[in-house]
This record gives sequence, C-alpha cells and structure tokens, in this order.
Amino acid sequence: MIKPYLYVDKSKGKGRGVYTKERIPAGTRIETSPVLVLSYDDTEIVDKTKLHNYIFLWGVRETRSCIALGFCSIYNHDYNPNCEYEMDFDAETMSIITRRDIKRGEELFINYNGDVTDDSPVWFDMKRTKENQEKSK
Repeated sequence: MIKPYLYVDKSKGKGRGVYTKERIPAGTRIETSPVLVLSYDDTEIVDKTKLHNYIFLWGVRETRSCIALGFCSIYNHDYNPNCEYEMDFDAETMSIITRRDIKRGEELFINYNGDVTDDSPVWFDMKRTKENQEKSK
C-alpha cells in the first residue's frame, strides 16, 4: 500500500526523493511495502554493488538485510526526519509513518540509522543543518 498522493521526483543534490501532493497529518502510515530479505552471504555481495545504498539491515540482530520494494528505498536521509520507518520481521514488510504534519509538495525523509534520534554518521557526506547541529549538542 502506497498512498496515491505520494510521488517520486528529483531532489536537489540527492538524486531522487519521495514527495506528497497533499497535506498529511502526523502519525499517518503512508506506505507499507513488502521486502526481499537477503541472507548474510547475499548481504556481503550486495554491499559491494550500487545496491548498497538501497538496502536496510534486517532482523533483530541485523545479520541480514532487505531490499524494500515500493518507494521505501527512495526516501532520502535526514537527521531530523519528518517520517520514520517500521519493520515487521514476521510479515516481511516495511512501513513509513509521518512524525509530524507534512505540507503539500514537501519532501519526505527518514533517518537511515533506524532510530529517529540517532545522529551517528552515515556512509556518505551529509551536511547538518543548524537544527540538527543544535539537536546533537
């Protein structure tokens, strides 16, 4: 399930991103998509390819990874994201939920570290906004 008002478009300096054509209230589940779970061995292989940028660690111990279908792998990273993701290991799905009200036309972000409060460095250069710098003090 992907809400019909979501769409993918270019994101300045970030490739593509997910946007909304409508206002979205906080706490809205905007997407639930299936994932393809990869074994530990497959994860090691995929980590050496361009797909590395599109996989998520998977499982309670994070020994596997997954490729999320739908738009899940297109959301860009932010240390203060307007959305969060939720994984259902039994159903093999990933959901995106808004953390605050979203304006029409706004880009949607998740924190790639999995926890919206985790400001650990990610594997690519990420400029921190003043808001994010204040948050990490």
